[in-house]
Amino acid sequence: MMVMFVGADRTETAVNAGQVTFVSSVTEGTRIRFGEGRSVTVTEPIAEVMDRLNKALLPHE
Repeated sequence: MMVMFVGADRTETAVNAGQVTFVSSVTEGTRIRFGEGRSVTVTEPIAEVMDRLNKALLPHE
């Protein structure tokens, strides 16, 4: 499931919630890490990022 965020450079950023391996708070906002050393920094606070990622991973009816 894809989740939309605003990147640190103010562009729209789509994230595949199933590929996220680590989320951390940074000065610019929140860093979302994926496998193989890839990451993206978004402007949303970590609590909002975690909530949206968790909702995306819930089974849909």
